[in-house]
Amino acid sequence: MSEKRRKQLHPAKGKDIIKALTKLGFTARQAKGSHVFLMHPDGRTTTIPVHTREEIDRRLFRKIAADVDMDPEELMYLVDGR
Repeated sequence: MSEKRRKQLHPAKGKDIIKALTKLGFTARQAKGSHVFLMHPDGRTTTIPVHTREEIDRRLFRKIAADVDMDPEELMYLVDGR
């Protein structure tokens, strides 16, 4: 029996996550400092930190995915541009 392999999460830039979520209909509502607040017309919201040289780690990435009601692997697929 072979097990289905899951795509491993890797660190991602905040700007790339914002681009992926924008394609799904999220819009930037406000920015405070280095954090961008995104909102979807159906009410889902999340906040993405955008720091110049830093990437978002897996734990925060999973939290962002949960905020927008998505599977983390599915969101990573969108962030990777596929």
